[in-house]
Amino acid sequence: MKLLSKLTLFTTVSKLAILLVFVAAIPYLVDRVAFNNTNYQLRQQEEKVFSNIRDNGIDYYLEGDSTYASYTMLKEEYISIASAELDHLPDTMMTSQRIIENDTLNYRILSRTFQFEGKNYNLEIARTISSIGQYNRPLQRIALYVLAGLVLLTLVADLLYTRILLKPLSAIIRIRIRDNRFPFKKLREPVRTSTSDFRYLDDSLINLMQQVNDDFEREREFTSNASHELMTPIGILQSKMENLLLLHEGDEALQEKLIGQMKTLNRLKKIVNSLMLISRIDNEQYRRDDTVLPGRLLQEVAGELEHRLEQQDIQLAIHLSSGKRISGMNQDLLFQLFHNLLNNAIRYNTPGGRISITDSQTSNGYQLSIGDTGIGIAAADLPLIFNRFKKTSNGSEEGNGLGLSIVKSIADYLNLRIEVESTPGKGSQFHVLFPDV
Repeated sequence: MKLLSKLTLFTTVSKLAILLVFVAAIPYLVDRVAFNNTNYQLRQQEEKVFSNIRDNGIDYYLEGDSTYASYTMLKEEYISIASAELDHLPDTMMTSQRIIENDTLNYRILSRTFQFEGKNYNLEIARTISSIGQYNRPLQRIALYVLAGLVLLTLVADLLYTRILLKPLSAIIRIRIRDNRFPFKKLREPVRTSTSDFRYLDDSLINLMQQVNDDFEREREFTSNASHELMTPIGILQSKMENLLLLHEGDEALQEKLIGQMKTLNRLKKIVNSLMLISRIDNEQYRRDDTVLPGRLLQEVAGELEHRLEQQDIQLAIHLSSGKRISGMNQDLLFQLFHNLLNNAIRYNTPGGRISITDSQTSNGYQLSIGDTGIGIAAADLPLIFNRFKKTSNGSEEGNGLGLSIVKSIADYLNLRIEVESTPGKGSQFHVLFPDV
């Protein structure tokens, strides 16, 4: 999962978790607010009662009676003053039942005893529980709407900010990795960002790519120069050995040794020629403007390797779409690519085995597949088969370690993709994908 997707998922889940927790807590919070507000209002009424008593005396309420009671028409609130035995008890806030005109109601009650002119009185100021909670549901609904709006607003803001924040990272991945192919012809300008971590990452990738380019250029130059320099002494040695063979035609022992040395020299010459081919590919010395017919090309490759197929009694079956044409190629390089793949399919096949060449049109392009019934490739060797001079566990003394390396170089140069499937003991299948077809 991409970093942006993970951050988006985390932000969304965290906001939803906050919303759910608050939704669960809203009833309790609203109740607490309502009760605290009622307690405050009851104390305010208490202060008003005592202010009236101080200014007007106790008869302001009692009017000569021993008790006083007053309540609203719906009995939602009441105030009572009555004689009491105890004095100076602090305010007591409680929830209790009271009987008002034969109705038993639950009240939130502020109760306090006080003394006035030597007599003790008890004061109760109350409000019904039902009147306290009558606005709870509307308040809960409003709080929920406000919270949902705030969560949605912050979620959108977080997602936009995250996208803006990670935009330089997306640009670094696209420019430096996804849309860049080795060798890196042109190192683009640094990605603009104010985040020091992204700046460090981009600078590090630029430096790394520059080092890889420099090392590759040095290797390419060395391969090219070494290959050209080696061809001269190889040619001289080959001429001298051919002359020695002619001068000592009667000496069978010497001729046998010379023939063995000639084979070694020919193997060295093939290696140098392969290196020169890779060097010319790396230096882009081949044009890419040929239109190739895969069916005809593979028939030519099969014809050149026909004698090897007969030697090992291998059956070759070619089943391709007729009339298929591929443009933007190099005929010689493509011939070399399939020649090496088919040659390997023969070399590592079993006597009496089979090779099949098929094609298909996939969602990613046109694909050619070469499958064999050979010895296969071990899973541990698959990452190494395209490396130069790397021999796999089933390597043959005939090989020089460059056949598949040439295939990979040609494929990269022609913008092709190579995929390999193999099962040891059952065979291998190489897929060559032409993405633009």
